[in-house]
Formats: sequence, C-alpha cells, structure tokens
Amino acid sequence: MARTVAKDFGEKRQRILKTAAKVFAEEGYDRASVSQVARACAISKATIYHYYSGKDDILFAILESHLRDLRDRICGLSLAGQSPAERLQSTISEILLAYEGADDEHRVQVMGVETLSEERRGVLKRYQRDLVGFVAGIVRDISPATFADDDAKLRSTTMAVFGMVNWFYMWNRTADATARMDYADIVGKLSLHGIEGV
Repeated sequence: MARTVAKDFGEKRQRILKTAAKVFAEEGYDRASVSQVARACAISKATIYHYYSGKDDILFAILESHLRDLRDRICGLSLAGQSPAERLQSTISEILLAYEGADDEHRVQVMGVETLSEERRGVLKRYQRDLVGFVAGIVRDISPATFADDDAKLRSTTMAVFGMVNWFYMWNRTADATARMDYADIVGKLSLHGIEGV
C-alpha cells in the first residue's frame, strides 16, 4: 500500500530548501552537512532524509526550483505593445524583483553547481539558456544591425547585462523593491545609452 503524503509535504520541502540554501551560503557547500541543515530546520536528520536522499539532492532541488521559477517568471512576461527598449527595462526590473529574498540561492548557485552530476547540470543549464535566449532576443531587437551575423557580440552584450544584474546582491543585500527598481533603471540606461545616459 502506498504511503500517504502529508498535507504539508510541499511546504516542509520548501522550508528545508530555504533553510539549506542559507546554511550552504553561509558555511560553503563543501563544508556544510545534512546535520547542520537539520539543526537549522529544528528537525531530525532522519526527517531530512525522508524528503531528500542527501546533500547533492538538496542542492539540486534548491537550484532546480530557483532557476525554473526564475525562467518561468521572466520568459512568461507579457511585453506586448512595448518597444524593444521598454521590453529590456521591464525584463531587467522583473529579474531584480525575482532576486529579492533569493540571495542565498544565488550564492549557492555560484559555488555549488559544478559539484552536481552532468545530467543535473544539464537541467539547470537549459533553464539558464532559456533565460539568456529570451533576453538576447530583446537585445537583438534593440539594434538589429549591430548584431547582424555576430552571435558572439550578441552573447557578450547579453551577458554584460546579466553581469550588472546578477551581482547586485553582493553590495546591496538589504535592497527592497524600491532600491531594486532604482538600480534596474540605472542598468537599463547604461545598457541603452552608456554612462552619459544615466
């Protein structure tokens, strides 16, 4: 007979992932242990293993959930009727809002993704490719002549935009939605007009 799933099963899984992301970010993924995650969650180690098979499984679940949700949120934006420049600004703003409260997940992604199996890295990279491709399409539409037949330039430009956005958490971890929108405005203006446009 199949085991009954508790009504709060999904909620408990998410609480474990959020706590584990904080432990991994603070301790470093290599040094952190399942026991530390269990203590931080105020549950037993056995309970952790009821939900996840081990540390790698927890790490993958953190990153898979984080990147899938980010991809779906950004690629699902309704940008109809906006100019390419407006679409870029809307997308940058939404990415920064999506990152609010996810600094630990972001740090874990930077430090831990290469420890995963090739198959699991492939899943995460597909989410990243979808997201980068979405933004690259907007960048191309802003200046089609600039990127005509030059995919390398398009990729470099797109990744430069992500570079400005992705490292915001390093120097402004307590940023609220207003601070994020202010920074999104700067990134958009820098991307479109350079320093003089800010």
